[in-house]
Amino acid sequence: MNIYVGNLPYDVTEDELKGLFSEFGEVSTVNIITDKYSGQSKGFGFVEMPNDSEAEEAIKALDGSELKGRNIKVNQAKPRGERPQR
Repeated sequence: MNIYVGNLPYDVTEDELKGLFSEFGEVSTVNIITDKYSGQSKGFGFVEMPNDSEAEEAIKALDGSELKGRNIKVNQAKPRGERPQR
C-alpha cells in the first residue's frame, strides 16, 4: 500500500521516516518530495508498505501523531488520476 505522509518537518530524513513506519512492519520504499530547484523538502512524502494490514495499522497509529514538533497527516495515497484538475 502506498501511504501519503503530510505536514512533515522540513528537516526529517527518509531514514527517520522509514524507522518510524518500520515499527509497524516491512517498508519497501520511502520518498520525501523535494523542490527540484532548491532541493528543500516540500513537507510531504510517500511510504510504500507491501503488507496492507501492517500499513493500515501504521496509518491508524501515526495519523495526527507528533514528529519533531509537527502533527503529521497519514493516510492511504490516492492514485494520481483521482486528483481534481487545477
